Amino acid sequence: METTLYLVWGALAAAFAAAAWFPARRVGPLTPVYFFGAWIAGELALQLVVVRALVTIAFASAGAITSGLGVLALALNLAACGMLIASHLRSIAGRDQVMSLANEHGWEFDSDISSTHGFTLPFRMKRPGVRRIKDLEYGEVLERDKGRRNRIDVILPEAPGHKRPVLLQIHGGGWMIGNKEEQGGPLMAYLAERGWVCFATNYRLSPRAAFPDHLVDVKRAIAWIRENADTWGADPDFICLTGGSAGGHLTALAALTPNDPAFQPGFESADTRVAAAVPFYGVYDFLDRSGRRGAQSMQPFLAKYVFQCQPEANPELWNAMSPIERVNAEAPPFLVIQGSHDSLAWADEAHDFAEALGAKSHNPVHYLEFEGAQHAFDTFHSVRSACAVRGAAAFLESVRLQAHP
Repeated sequence: METTLYLVWGALAAAFAAAAWFPARRVGPLTPVYFFGAWIAGELALQLVVVRALVTIAFASAGAITSGLGVLALALNLAACGMLIASHLRSIAGRDQVMSLANEHGWEFDSDISSTHGFTLPFRMKRPGVRRIKDLEYGEVLERDKGRRNRIDVILPEAPGHKRPVLLQIHGGGWMIGNKEEQGGPLMAYLAERGWVCFATNYRLSPRAAFPDHLVDVKRAIAWIRENADTWGADPDFICLTGGSAGGHLTALAALTPNDPAFQPGFESADTRVAAAVPFYGVYDFLDRSGRRGAQSMQPFLAKYVFQCQPEANPELWNAMSPIERVNAEAPPFLVIQGSHDSLAWADEAHDFAEALGAKSHNPVHYLEFEGAQHAFDTFHSVRSACAVRGAAAFLESVRLQAHP
């Protein structure tokens, strides 16, 4: 029995480690399982190596490695550990990627990132000198919401300040799930330590809500921050956006549609311009104009739950909600961050967006793709997450410096 259990453990270990090392995005119904395994193994590689070593010692003590099957199980676990260590070394290389970009553009990049960053407390977001104020209302109860989603948190230094730069974090979750407490923690904590005022917002979710409700709520949050900036010692003239996945899409779209009355019902005159945008692994084209996705198209899901209409029934809306269709010369500075192994939001689509935006925008557009990174790689502390966080911070602070030399 012990040998069989160890063999199963070894097979699962090897499968998860292989998912982290090898990219795969056309795996059909296995996509959620592949993503989860690759995500956890890729960002918690060192922790998993330790766990596998301890489990192997336990099974060896129980006599599970005395037979041929036991040796096979040991080989699978050793192979898994080898791939995990290789994945971790690849994540460390992200430090050089960001440093190269920072040096090229003169950003002040904090490269002092430990090779074991996040090993002991990957999920701890609290930082000394930083406080979080939860569940403030950024507007009246919204239609089809009943007061559950129009909430925003403030993450800011405990010490008082004035005219501090602002970051608004927009969570992901396929426009259907997610909450402001779940994502963006490493970046907000890091910036708050450096004197920024950060906000994390909720927005209405599908299927209760349909596009463009999600974007309307993000713009409502921007307007609320600008109106209440003095309360938090924030600068109303320097608000930046970030978010991952669906939040990356909303980050890009909000940044590209400032003051658009079509997305500001009831607050058309509010100023919703932003100073910079850092979308992580966002979705930028809902109509698959490149023809890459084929059977992996998101359109059936989007049409049923998020748009709640087919593209041919309302092509104007489908185009309006695709950031790649909204690129323009007046776009604020952008840093588009992506993972090469992302199985949900594909890297070549992010690259297409950055290239299209860069061809039109009068402001800088940068693209940073982390080799080996899976979707949601920045959700908790890891070496690669630290590289992305400090790269994003270096970009944002460079934009701030240009605005206030």
